[in-house]
Amino acid sequence: MLAPLRARPRIQLKCALHSPRRTFASTPKRFNTTTKSSPSLASRSFTYARYTGYFCLSAVAGIFAVGAGFFVHDAFTYNEKHIERVPVSPLALHPESGGPKNLPIVRVAVDDEEDEEHKKLATKPKLVIVGGGWGAMATLQNLYPGDYHVTVVSSETFTTFTPLLPSAAVGTVQVRSLIEPIRKIIARLRGHFVQGKAVDLVMGERLLEVETVSADGKVANLYIPYDKLVIAVGSTSSTHGVPGLEHSFQLKTIADAQKIRRRIMDNFEAASLPTTTPEERKRLLSFVVCGGGPTGVETAAEIYDFCQEDIMNYYPKICREEVSIHVIQSREHILNTYSEAISNYAENKFERDGVDLITSARVGAITPEYVLYTVKNAQGGNGAAHDSYQLYALVDGDRDESVCGTRDGAVAESASAQVHKKAIEVDAHLRVRGAPLGTVYAVGDCSTIETSVVSHLLDLVHDADRDGNGMIDYGEWEIMVARIKQRIPMAGDHLSEVKQLFDLYDSDADNSLSLNELTELLIEIGNKITSLPATAQVAAQQGKYVGKKLHKLARQRDVLEANAIVDADEAVAKPFKYMHLGSLAYIGNAAVFDLGGHSFMGGLVAMYAWRSVYWNEQVSLRTRALLMIDWVIRGVWGRDLSRL
Repeated sequence: MLAPLRARPRIQLKCALHSPRRTFASTPKRFNTTTKSSPSLASRSFTYARYTGYFCLSAVAGIFAVGAGFFVHDAFTYNEKHIERVPVSPLALHPESGGPKNLPIVRVAVDDEEDEEHKKLATKPKLVIVGGGWGAMATLQNLYPGDYHVTVVSSETFTTFTPLLPSAAVGTVQVRSLIEPIRKIIARLRGHFVQGKAVDLVMGERLLEVETVSADGKVANLYIPYDKLVIAVGSTSSTHGVPGLEHSFQLKTIADAQKIRRRIMDNFEAASLPTTTPEERKRLLSFVVCGGGPTGVETAAEIYDFCQEDIMNYYPKICREEVSIHVIQSREHILNTYSEAISNYAENKFERDGVDLITSARVGAITPEYVLYTVKNAQGGNGAAHDSYQLYALVDGDRDESVCGTRDGAVAESASAQVHKKAIEVDAHLRVRGAPLGTVYAVGDCSTIETSVVSHLLDLVHDADRDGNGMIDYGEWEIMVARIKQRIPMAGDHLSEVKQLFDLYDSDADNSLSLNELTELLIEIGNKITSLPATAQVAAQQGKYVGKKLHKLARQRDVLEANAIVDADEAVAKPFKYMHLGSLAYIGNAAVFDLGGHSFMGGLVAMYAWRSVYWNEQVSLRTRALLMIDWVIRGVWGRDLSRL
């Protein structure tokens, strides 16, 4: 018996004109074209509306959360703060005079009595740090609150992240992203800041003379007393006697980067005028960088990127066509302190980009119209003179000579043991030679660690000569080698072959070294020792070393005094030893790394690695945030083309 028609199941009918999944309903008048897996139009519309509502609600909630956050921030920020009856010592407002020049002596700071913490710090030993660069900041960052009564003396009120100055010169990053106020850095230590220039040092009375300038331009000098002094004033680049430097730009400060940026923008605006002749346009758009070190290479790369990424989009195409970038290098290769592979990679990259590399050349003179240079020919002589045009960013990348800002006055006349003409000579503990032991330190470009081993001859012989006969046998020579490595750690690399050196200079083969033979040996070792390079990495490591050591001295002060330790530095810390962590350079949407014996170079990945290193080295979270924002803005909207 057949079942009733209404109870029969649906029958699927295949049709060539329709999908096999289409079915007839039980009622022949309704034709169902939907599938079980496809929702209806109403269902889809409801789903879209629901998720759109969720998104809108989330966005509104996010806006309200951000608004609430700003409200809370403003509620705690924009409120009235009443300051009444702040205690100030009369001695701070009217300091007594004294010293060799009868100047005011700032023994009490204006804010030494503001609260209990400042009053407690006023009883601590006075630590004065001169400078606001890498060495000074590294020293401050490794001190602990309560160690010292800290005072920073600097002619600038901020510290600068100098490796990114080439980026600031073309607007890749803003100058505000590279600076951090010194007062914010020393606030952690409740330190004090004096804007001025150190001009002299009275070591006998432990007074630092500082030249200050008031708002109306009036110059006044004063003394700042110290118990410990750290000199970190940096250096000035050697000009190598090139005439006409007033027509060029150097790249060492924020002001230098701003001047170069203004000149670049002026040149492009002038080159865009219809009245500019082709010859004048070519001259305006010719950029010359003198120096093939990291700074010079990065400056040339940033100018190239600026032309490719921004000038092409917003200036007449003829401007980009006429741009020429030249790098003049005195050595045979750019980045000559890096590995050969990195140097070749950078040169090939510049060649592909059309950057003109002029190697084995020396700048002879700079005029308002051109740079005059000579190229060394294959035979070693000087070839014909050449000239290039307009913007001269003089970046001496090799910078093998340093002139200390306080060398001629503050230290030279006060420390009779100073024999170096271009920098402050320090020992292995970074103490200034000739200064009272453990009172004055020097770090960074303004200092150089002593390399003369023979100057310690008598002390070395006294420590090693067990027989007292003035002759050093091999056993005593081993003792002497250990003493040399302790006094001058940089000599350790040249004392690895102890036995060979002893036999080599034992000219009479009597199994002992006379004073003459020993002197000749020590002179030869001293000549092989090279000074540390004037780089930010060296200054930062030295500042970190001094900061940590000063912290240990502060914590162990009572113990050291109770045991009458004369050389406290040697008691709490080993001599300073520099460890090279590698070098890096940006070469235009690519970067290179020289990490000891390993080299790394490449495009986008290497560039982001370069950015990561520099981002991590920022002095504060504020500059990290600003730097990240600048890179995002540059990537999305390009560089700022305004002239400020």
